[in-house]
Amino acid sequence: MNTFFKEYFDRTTFFACLALIGIGLLSIYSATFDTNAAINFHKQVTWAAIGFILMVATMLVPLRVIHRSSMVIFAISLFGLAAVLAVGHRAYGSLSWFGFGGMGGQPSEFVKVTTILALASFFSRSDTNMGSIKDVAKAFGIIMLPIALIMMQPDLGTSLTFLAMFVPILYWAGASNFLIVAIIAPGVVALAAIIGTTTFLIALVCVGAALYFFREDRFFSAVMFGVNAMVGIFVQVVYEKLPLYQQKRIATFIDPNNDPLGAGYNVIQAKVAIGSGGFLGKGYLQGTQTQLNFIPKQWTDFIFCVPGEEFGFLGAVIVLGLFAVILIHGVRVGYIAKNRFGSIIAIGIVSLFAVHVFVNVGMSVGLMPVIGIPLPFLSYGGSSLCSYMIMMGLLMNVYAHRKEY
Repeated sequence: MNTFFKEYFDRTTFFACLALIGIGLLSIYSATFDTNAAINFHKQVTWAAIGFILMVATMLVPLRVIHRSSMVIFAISLFGLAAVLAVGHRAYGSLSWFGFGGMGGQPSEFVKVTTILALASFFSRSDTNMGSIKDVAKAFGIIMLPIALIMMQPDLGTSLTFLAMFVPILYWAGASNFLIVAIIAPGVVALAAIIGTTTFLIALVCVGAALYFFREDRFFSAVMFGVNAMVGIFVQVVYEKLPLYQQKRIATFIDPNNDPLGAGYNVIQAKVAIGSGGFLGKGYLQGTQTQLNFIPKQWTDFIFCVPGEEFGFLGAVIVLGLFAVILIHGVRVGYIAKNRFGSIIAIGIVSLFAVHVFVNVGMSVGLMPVIGIPLPFLSYGGSSLCSYMIMMGLLMNVYAHRKEY
């Protein structure tokens, strides 16, 4: 037993995960304290216990068993995504939930895990060639299956997390720098085109420089540059032809300050809460923004403002520091793992967590648009909490088998 804990047990991931869950439960209790939503804290405690069991179970299952069954698990999870469209429960405008016994489940949260497994399985095959357009297209097919089903719900925020985690996985699996630029560039150019012509031109110049620097074929590089220019022009033309109210929605999505009493209200109040916390905070259960419910349902996507206000800059640094520990350690696990399947799993998990943390915290401080992405371990939600804990179990599993091929 001593040997197991010294050689195979990933203490870093385990204790950082438990610390974040503890902070999350304290934050949810504070956010729901003296409100009619206090039952959410008790639900989250229940989900945390279930998640702990799932994490330990996932950690102990042999990695080769997970490898062999990854595609089957992925197929089952896709069936769940399709089923929710037929018999699911609509919440927050999205048909993405199964309801049962006062609780709920969101299949898309678990599909994040199974998609990582499916991509890791595909990229670890001996006959997969990252230089083959056909194989890269197959990988795109794997990621697009869940995205298509999730967009039918619709759930834009979750869909974007799939795309964001796919690029690092593709790069880690051996894709060229040129391919990575070719994938990212159209989205960057399109966003820049919405912001303004000057931003669009700067983005286009940067894309052109990157394509030149990483060029593999001059003709193809020129074609890609032309495609990006067309994308930007097309987006600008379409945006200008939209009705004013739709333009305002898009502008508010990019900058919440354009609608301070409407769509941007939560962001502005979250910034006030975090900023008012000072260095040491106002004290647990003493946050005015938190206790007076200035931020509607702050225990979900804007949970970061609770430790930010009540424990101040120091509390925010501790939360971000714990996430940094998991992310840095996860990259290390991916680097030292000799099993290619396990290595890609580790990088996939790190990528997904990094996207969630960056976007959610960015939303809370006004640096990112509000797209409804929860903060791992802290935001209220049973499905998301359990899926994150399963991922931690997978990361610990990869660590335990890091010396195996």
